[in-house]
Amino acid sequence: MQVNHAPSYQGVYKIESVRALHENVLVKDMNFEERKTQGGIILRSDDGKSEGVRPRWAEIYAVGPKNKDNLKPGQWVYVEHGRWTRGIMVELPNGEQFKIRRVDPDALLLVSDTDQSDHSSHTDGMPAKRPGKVSDALKAFDK
Repeated sequence: MQVNHAPSYQGVYKIESVRALHENVLVKDMNFEERKTQGGIILRSDDGKSEGVRPRWAEIYAVGPKNKDNLKPGQWVYVEHGRWTRGIMVELPNGEQFKIRRVDPDALLLVSDTDQSDHSSHTDGMPAKRPGKVSDALKAFDK
């Protein structure tokens, strides 16, 4: 990562590019806001302790060269709760700003080629693909 400016922790890092190292996976667009299900149930925003504790969808920004799960930037991954870093705000030369986070590659539950995020209106009914390592609980989705 080339950093042109090193602001305080809460600032925006102006960067030329970011690349993941080793087996790391970098993501963007994680939603931590309150949301409402189609059935009207309100899921509280994440306070980091007890409210909003659930897995999250995120868009892959970069994948390290040693990652063996055949993931690609632009795909969406479902990540176990809390298996991501706090993240930093970055700004690309084209002015695009977003928060980038590192997720634990062993905590990826599902992967999809289409937007599965919490704020998505995804309704095509296609199941998400699983990456290389998946918990036994998710095998029920195969039936």
